[in-house]
Amino acid sequence: MASDERRTSTDDLVGEDVEVRGHIIDSLLLPKILDRILQMGGSFEILECTIGARRIDPSYARIKIKAANTQQLDEILGDLVEHGASAVHPEDAHVVPADIPGAFPNDFYSTTNQRTQVRLGGRWIDVADQEMDCGIAVDSSSETARCVAMTDVTPGLPIVVGHDGVRVVPAERPRGANLFGFMGSNVSSEKPKAISFQGVADSIRETRAEGKKVLLVGGPAIVHTGSSGHVAQLIRDGWIQTLFAGNALATHDIEQALYGTSLGVSISKGEALEHGHEHHLRAINTIRRLGGINKAVELGVLKSGIMFECVKAGVDVVLAGSIRDDGPLPEVITNTLQAQAKMREAIQGVGFALLIATALHSIATGNLLPAWVKVVCVDINPATVTKLSDRGTFQTIGLVTDVEPFFRSLVAELA
Repeated sequence: MASDERRTSTDDLVGEDVEVRGHIIDSLLLPKILDRILQMGGSFEILECTIGARRIDPSYARIKIKAANTQQLDEILGDLVEHGASAVHPEDAHVVPADIPGAFPNDFYSTTNQRTQVRLGGRWIDVADQEMDCGIAVDSSSETARCVAMTDVTPGLPIVVGHDGVRVVPAERPRGANLFGFMGSNVSSEKPKAISFQGVADSIRETRAEGKKVLLVGGPAIVHTGSSGHVAQLIRDGWIQTLFAGNALATHDIEQALYGTSLGVSISKGEALEHGHEHHLRAINTIRRLGGINKAVELGVLKSGIMFECVKAGVDVVLAGSIRDDGPLPEVITNTLQAQAKMREAIQGVGFALLIATALHSIATGNLLPAWVKVVCVDINPATVTKLSDRGTFQTIGLVTDVEPFFRSLVAELA
């Protein structure tokens, strides 16, 4: 984080000063930083601490970190960057050109999903396209920086290495009380559902009022539980602008539109129909013979459902395939890297993400979203929400409930 000449040595220990500022008290950021120093074998001395007098006022702390040797000190400093600490006397970011395609230089800086800045020419520059588990590519001529995926690296691309000249601006807790803030607790099935649903609806309204997009990430349980009509209503009313899903959601939605079944089970009667197990495959075959979902809508073959409404409303749809897909539908992207690229492109401008009953697609989407995008994950299985948070999408609000009552209540709240 700093050159050796700026490091002090006392009692056979090496040390360096860092500072942290913002709402570091009520967000528990300061105690987290101090705890991390001790966990990593270091010690600390608080040299200065100024606490804001009001809730809206920022606080400031200057901390001397001590370690047994330079290597240990570097490890501690590198870890604290992720929590918002920065050197008192920062250097410019160290940049090394990539030497081979599809790989970063050694010691590359691995990004988080939080706002990040790099120091270039003595100035702090915001990193664009913020995403976790990426590197930072720098364009010195335009003094810009952006997150770049490992697979997109080309030889000669300037990549930030080490932690010098990098600082993270942690997301702050909302200052005022609001329904979305109220929901921000541990995953539980015991939250008051009516208040939680209202909080989701209010957040969707705020997102659209700000001119940002609402993203729905959905699994086939949406169709299996009889929720297609509710989702179609949300799309028809203009609340959903982007949809991420797999072959299954689209297939069973089209199966329902064509045959009235999902996985061969009648949506209206709740009983399996004779030869119903063939319906999803026949639905795929129908769409493939017509040349795609858009063509099926144009020709009047597909007249209802989620995919129908997406075509009519111009929703940006990304269907990412898996190894177990039947067919798949023509629109399904079977190349994983191509699907990731399309999803990265589609999340631009998203301000709210609603992740419903799909563990893998939810985690994949969470990995792409910056920390300031609000995320609500709804699943009957609490492990789905827990996995999402454990993998870094810490801003996730979890609702443990069945899909159909959630969508029915959300439509009512937004009506």
